[in-house]
Amino acid sequence: MITSGPLSVPVSGQRHDDLDRHPTPGPRNSLFSWPDAKHPLRVMLNYAVILVCRVSPSLRLKNRLLRRLGVTVGTGVAWGLESTPDVFWPELITVRDDAIVGYDATLLCHEFLQTEYRTGEVVVGERAMIGAGAVVLPGVTVGADAQVAANSLVADDVPPGTTVAGVPAEPIERGDDADS
Repeated sequence: MITSGPLSVPVSGQRHDDLDRHPTPGPRNSLFSWPDAKHPLRVMLNYAVILVCRVSPSLRLKNRLLRRLGVTVGTGVAWGLESTPDVFWPELITVRDDAIVGYDATLLCHEFLQTEYRTGEVVVGERAMIGAGAVVLPGVTVGADAQVAANSLVADDVPPGTTVAGVPAEPIERGDDADS
C-alpha cells in the first residue's frame, strides 16, 4: 500500500496489474492532458453517439451505434436506458453474448489521477448482468453468468457465476433455502 496523507490506497492487485499507465507532465492533474491522448472531435462524436444510445429504447440501434464507436458487442446484448460506456476509450469495452448492462450503469476504461491517467479493458462475459447504477472500473472482467448488484462499484474481477454487491463490490452468499 501507498500512504498518501491520512488515506491508504492499494496500488497492486488484479485490476491495477491490467492497466496501462500514462504519466502526465506538469503541475496540473492528468485530466488536463486528455486532449493529448484523444482528439477532442473524436471525444465529442463519442459523447454525442453515447447520448443517443442512453435515451434510445431500441436495443438494436444501441448495439449498432456502439459497434460503430468500437465497442465489441455480442449478439443479444441489452443496454438499459441511461447506461454509459466509456466516452474516451469505448474501443476497450467488450460485452459478450446475451449480457445485460442495466439502467444507468457505467463501464469505465479510464481513470484520471493527479500525476497519471490509466486505461484498461472492460469485459462483460456471456449472460452476465451489470445492475442499475453500477460502475465497472477499468481493467475489470465480469465473468460469464456473473451478477453485479445495483449501485455497486466493481474494482476487481468478478469470477464466472458469482454475485457481487457493495462499494467496493464483494461476493455475496445466496442461500439455497432462500425460496423456502
